[in-house]
Order: sequence, then C-alpha cells, then structure tokens
Amino acid sequence: MIRSEVLKSLLPVISDEFVVCNIGLPSQELHMMDDQPTNFYMLGTMGLSSSIGLGVALVQNQKVISIDGDGSVLTNFGTLPTIANNVADNFILLIIDNGSYGSTGDQPTYAGKKTSLSAVATACGCENVVECQAEDAAETLKAALASNKMTIIVCKCESGNIPVPVITMDPVSIRDRFMNELKVRNG
Repeated sequence: MIRSEVLKSLLPVISDEFVVCNIGLPSQELHMMDDQPTNFYMLGTMGLSSSIGLGVALVQNQKVISIDGDGSVLTNFGTLPTIANNVADNFILLIIDNGSYGSTGDQPTYAGKKTSLSAVATACGCENVVECQAEDAAETLKAALASNKMTIIVCKCESGNIPVPVITMDPVSIRDRFMNELKVRNG
C-alpha cells in the first residue's frame, strides 16, 4: 500500500475526528478524498503538523490526530521530545512512514534506511509508541482512539504518489472553518 491507500483506509475512522494533516500531497489526498471542516490542511509548513496538532490538543478537549510523514518528522526532530514532555491523552500522532520525501519527488529518507522513528520516539520518552504495517493502520488508529492515551503510531508503507488537484482554499479559510468546528464541538 502507498500513502494514499493508507489514507483511504483511514477515512471511516477519521471522518468525524479533528485531523491536522501534513503539508503537500498528504493534505491534497485527504482533501480530495474526504474534505471536512474538521480537517486542517498544512500549506507551506513542512514538519509542523505534529507540533500544531499537539498544541491544539493541549488547549481543548476534542481528540486530535496529526497525520505526518517520516520526512516531515525528520525535519522537525524536536517535535518528538516536545510531545513526550507535554502529554495530551487526546492526541495521536500518526506518522505515515514511506521512507521517502513523497511531496518532493520520492527522495529517500533516513527512516527508509537505518533510522527507526518508533525507536526515536521511545528514546525521546514517548510512552505509547506503536509500529504497524499499512494494512493494519485503520485498526491500529481505532485502538489508539479507544485507549484515550496519547499515542504515536508509525505506519510503514510503500513510497508512491497519485495525481491530486491542489487545494484551492486559502490558509485563512482552512484555519477559520477548523477553529469554528472546534468551538462548536467544545461548547
């Protein structure tokens, strides 16, 4: 399975959850497959999905899922110790690890070589780290949501992209509709 197939398998699990999605193709894929006001699409900010998702989780009660990529996590390595030291049991970080920088041409990442993001997250102090294969992503995420514990999931999949249209909404509109939906759900 490639990343877009992983995302498609997750739709029944995430369609009613707050999702902060990684820059580039992952956001475009999610937008194309299942645009929701509860989806916050990253535009122009590589490596910050996990940080923004954690921040959103820390300041309100709704569960927040950050969908990030191995390349983005590698560009913002400080996010893993920050997550470990700021526990939010309403936060899940799903790292889709395809061993490549998918949005910029599938150049290999170190996560596709020797570096284990699961081991790094554990070494940083993250207590609930799960690694799964692509075909198990939906069930693994469902279990993480049910656990009510902050969870880091590293989902291993194949590299590859599908053609997707650009997101035509401007960043302010994306932010505003996401924040409005948070207000509604938090009362």
